[in-house]
Amino acid sequence: MMSKSVIEISNLYKQYQHTNNFVVKDVSLVIPEKEIFGLLGPNGAGKTTLISILCGLLKPTSGNVVIFDKQYNKQQKEIHQQIGVVPQEYALYPTLTARENIIYFASMYGLKGKELHQKVDKALKRLGLLNFADKKIVTFSGGMKRRINLIVGMLHTPKILFLDEPTVGVDVHSKNVIIEFLKELNEKGTTIVYTSHHLTEAENFCTDIAIIDHGEIFAHDTPKNLINATKNASNLEDVFIELTGKQLRDDV
Repeated sequence: MMSKSVIEISNLYKQYQHTNNFVVKDVSLVIPEKEIFGLLGPNGAGKTTLISILCGLLKPTSGNVVIFDKQYNKQQKEIHQQIGVVPQEYALYPTLTARENIIYFASMYGLKGKELHQKVDKALKRLGLLNFADKKIVTFSGGMKRRINLIVGMLHTPKILFLDEPTVGVDVHSKNVIIEFLKELNEKGTTIVYTSHHLTEAENFCTDIAIIDHGEIFAHDTPKNLINATKNASNLEDVFIELTGKQLRDDV
């Protein structure tokens, strides 16, 4: 039995004003519920633009996005109540404490009182930050900020969690904590949609993958199927080189 789709993207294009190039070109995808969906590609491939459209932060030039059978131009508020967003940049107030940041953003979703404080403490403890709850964000390392960013995005228990490069620039410990926590959320029913240029991480983490470059989707399948379908490929790095003709590096 096939899973119900929660995101349907049809013939999506995005072109910024005063430019000739499309940063997203004719993208069509269906993402089933409870997947861990990885959008993989080098810097500048169109990953952030595409995920920003899916989150309702950008309007496409043309094409259509349907989330939970709803469209942003008609039911934006209803969609936003059911999704969480973890941006690549730290969306935190540096002079507030970790706890103050989380409570502030969670209150926007109607969380309050005893339930809110219990959820905050539980999330901080799970991500190894309870002892730092009342310290200002400005004193945190990059990996700690990433974990607070994640808590802010998921505390209201969204059905879909969008993450843009959630492990970029963090230490190995923080990366492992983040990935394991995302797996736990997925096991509880949350659909995960994340962008990355770390192919080994995605190969072990994702249930479904789309490879994007120059705004176009080159391939879409499970990691195993992509590897098996590519001649002489033993991992996703080999698949990417075969499809795009280049290695996936931070400086691409």
